[in-house]
Amino acid sequence: MTFAGAITLIGSKLLAFVPLRLIAAVSGPLSTLGWWLAKSRRRVALTNLRLCFPEKSDAEREAIARGHFRAYVQAALEHGFLWNASGERIRQYVTLHDEQQWRRFREGEQQRPVETTNHKPVIWLCPHFIGLDACAIRISVDTSACSIYSTQSNPDIDRMFLEGRTRFGQSTIIARTEGVKPIVRAMREGLPFYYLPDMDFGLRDSVFVPFFGVNAATITGVSRLAKLTGAAVVPVIATQRPKGAGYDVRFYPAFDNFPSGDDVADARRVNAFIEDRVRENTAQYLWTHKRFKTRPPGEASLYG
Repeated sequence: MTFAGAITLIGSKLLAFVPLRLIAAVSGPLSTLGWWLAKSRRRVALTNLRLCFPEKSDAEREAIARGHFRAYVQAALEHGFLWNASGERIRQYVTLHDEQQWRRFREGEQQRPVETTNHKPVIWLCPHFIGLDACAIRISVDTSACSIYSTQSNPDIDRMFLEGRTRFGQSTIIARTEGVKPIVRAMREGLPFYYLPDMDFGLRDSVFVPFFGVNAATITGVSRLAKLTGAAVVPVIATQRPKGAGYDVRFYPAFDNFPSGDDVADARRVNAFIEDRVRENTAQYLWTHKRFKTRPPGEASLYG
């Protein structure tokens, strides 16, 4: 194991024993430090907020960005708990709501082992709110699933991430570089797919549709995968409670008439749903990602 991997592993194990309310308490001062040190991330967050909320004042947008930094730091520190705690402790910390929104497509399914019956495949549509890992790990305590991930350059850290995310049940994590075939295979074997639809991956397999009124390169994979597998698309959002009190994970009704046959309209619908949820919980969305990095031909960069 490399030195960096060893330090990360030790830190993760140690954080598992730190009271969660203490983690929440120290996240404030640590996020203030991060606000001043992570200048490029701060600039990205403020640029995104200026583009998405031009009606707000600079002070209002900075308050949202600072709130995001605090929530993000807390979520990052909580990985020690999420990757090491028992399933019962995770159930107590992360509460699932409205599971019937997706389980109605899997009526009669046993939680384990995975049943390969004629149940309708399910895509959980999970936008980039800071609780997405808490959401994924909580779901995996009770239900095996599949998802994709970006391989880490450090093999020890990569292995730790994989082990932390797959330690319950029969969940499968597929490297992004492997393409769509392993995902389709896993879904056809009965695994719901945990899909993050709102990152800028460039022009390939993307269309430009508005996100808060700004053209954003938006992947069409949600509608294409739903068409390929016949899956129901069920959105799910994780919300961090105040003061280290845990998370609420809420499943929303499945999109009707989806896919519609129009990839552009489907991508716009996904973005519109995310916009509504962001308005409800603005600070916990991932504002430090360059959501508008890819521009239509001829447009200058929005990030300077």
